[in-house]
Amino acid sequence: MSRTALRRTQLTDDVAEHLRHRIMTGDLRPGEFIRLDETATTLGCSVTPVREALVALRGEGLVRSSPHRGYVVETLNRGDIEDIFWMQAELSARLASHAAGSPALDTHLATMRDTVDSLADAVEAGDHAKVLAAEFAFHRQVNLTADSKKLAWFVYSAGKYTPYSLYARDREWGRQAVDSHRRLIGHLSSGDSASIRAEIHARFADARDRLIRQLDSIGFWDQTEPGSASSATSEPATETA
Repeated sequence: MSRTALRRTQLTDDVAEHLRHRIMTGDLRPGEFIRLDETATTLGCSVTPVREALVALRGEGLVRSSPHRGYVVETLNRGDIEDIFWMQAELSARLASHAAGSPALDTHLATMRDTVDSLADAVEAGDHAKVLAAEFAFHRQVNLTADSKKLAWFVYSAGKYTPYSLYARDREWGRQAVDSHRRLIGHLSSGDSASIRAEIHARFADARDRLIRQLDSIGFWDQTEPGSASSATSEPATETA
């Protein structure tokens, strides 16, 4: 693959992440058309990676294509949110259990503790970027300890639907994450699989409920279904390449 192709692939992934976040947080509503030209202008890129990103999101069931009209956001209901977070909890609990049984666990525990300390500092400082970085680093340490590449890939894929930047701005969530990670380290150290599973499921249940409350607060569930008369009023003109 050429260097240009690699850059475009990364750009396409970045655009998909941007749009996925907007959909999951309700910034883009079911039935709303996504304009290729406007999105490209906003992100400072060409239309090509936007179109490629939308094709990828169509494969994920987040948007659908409408002939001669572009792409429209698919319906996202409470059951979808619950399923997404349940799946993440199940996969993450399994991966953490592998980490607990890993011979390399002891070599990673100190780094995990240091990372949680960094997370705590970032939360109290209100540094959202550092909160995200520390949160990612902690989970990466668990993944490395587990040494289960296929399962880690599934966890990563499922995690794409979690709007972490939404949580990173919530100090209460951050403090609870710090406490939860410290408890999880203790459970990993003792090899307590039941407590590992319970801790992780509790964290994802909390994240699920926070997202549902956020969507409730903006009236996300009140809009009309895709294809209804009111959604048709937002139909864009046909986009050009």
